[in-house]
Amino acid sequence: MAFSVVMPALEMAQETGKLVAWRKTEGESVAKGEPLLEIETDKAVLEVESPAEGVLAGIKAHAGDVVAVGKVIAWIVRPGEAPPTEASSSPSPLTSTAPPPNASAPVIPVSTTAGAQISPKARRLAKEHGVDITRLRGSGPGGEILASDVLAAAGTKSSSPPAASENKEVETPSSIGRLMAERTAQSWTTVPHFFVVRDIDAGALVEAHARLGSSIPHARGTKLTHTDFLIAILARILVRHPRINASWNDGLIRLNQEVNIGLAMAVGDGVVATVIHNADRADLGEIAVQRRDLTERARAGRLRPSDIAGATFTISNLGMYHVDAFSAIISPPQAAILAVGSITERVVPLNGRPAIRPMMTLTLSCDHRVVDGARAAVFLNGVAEAVREPEKWLR
Repeated sequence: MAFSVVMPALEMAQETGKLVAWRKTEGESVAKGEPLLEIETDKAVLEVESPAEGVLAGIKAHAGDVVAVGKVIAWIVRPGEAPPTEASSSPSPLTSTAPPPNASAPVIPVSTTAGAQISPKARRLAKEHGVDITRLRGSGPGGEILASDVLAAAGTKSSSPPAASENKEVETPSSIGRLMAERTAQSWTTVPHFFVVRDIDAGALVEAHARLGSSIPHARGTKLTHTDFLIAILARILVRHPRINASWNDGLIRLNQEVNIGLAMAVGDGVVATVIHNADRADLGEIAVQRRDLTERARAGRLRPSDIAGATFTISNLGMYHVDAFSAIISPPQAAILAVGSITERVVPLNGRPAIRPMMTLTLSCDHRVVDGARAAVFLNGVAEAVREPEKWLR
């Protein structure tokens, strides 16, 4: 039985994927679950595993090609079997190795205009760039108008050379940087953000880090960070606050059954949120190992689909850059994101007297459609109490 290898859809707004490299060559054997190819989406470069054991055959796309989602790009066949022709029916498609999106990803409808299909993303871009979609010829399956078609038309409209006075240096963002700009702008303009800020005494957290920092790294082969402690604490607190761990989907509040913590990390000229799944059930050492592995794969451009899928809550820590405090933009459909500042010594009142304590500022950004101010405050109070007694929550 032949298995079709298609360009997978790894995120809800994805229309195309760029083939970066095949990890196997035509005619080479491949095992089920073995890395088969690398693709670049607007979020990251990802490894895609083979769905079956067999021989790679009938390669139709090559490195550098931008391919519409769902298009067949190769086949996995039995030894000696010829790949099916285009007219062959009932292929077994390659499926993403990403886990189910925790029932939190909304279905993105496709609208029709002048006989051609166009996605909401392409329609939005057309409106922003003043492109007449009735004059476009789509390059997607069945003539569907893709975002790339709209951007190409917009580029043609503005391709006249600038005047000498306008000839300034410009920088074209990468696909990751471009999507980051689009998503943050969309979130900021469509999600009703509000912010709750709390200064927390991190003395016990620092002591726990120093105390456990020698035992766990020796056993797990990795170095503990303050972020590992915060992920473990947050995951356990979120179990008690389902609204903070919820999602806003199509006018409904979805209470997610899993606690999957997204960790924002800088890669190249963009930011990617890798995911630690079921973090509430992972011990501190397991979280540290997962965080290390995700960081290494992100920096090497070897992320897997499951590495960036299914987050229910995100943490963004800029403390290592000596940032005191900041506000983060929510990643829909999540209901909240926590921004973590650096741990610094400050003079604070303690038992009626001034004292120098290691303090940390936490800023919680919330979607007001899902979370109200009281719920956010109670959650942040719970985090503050847990940080004051971290080992109690990490047993």
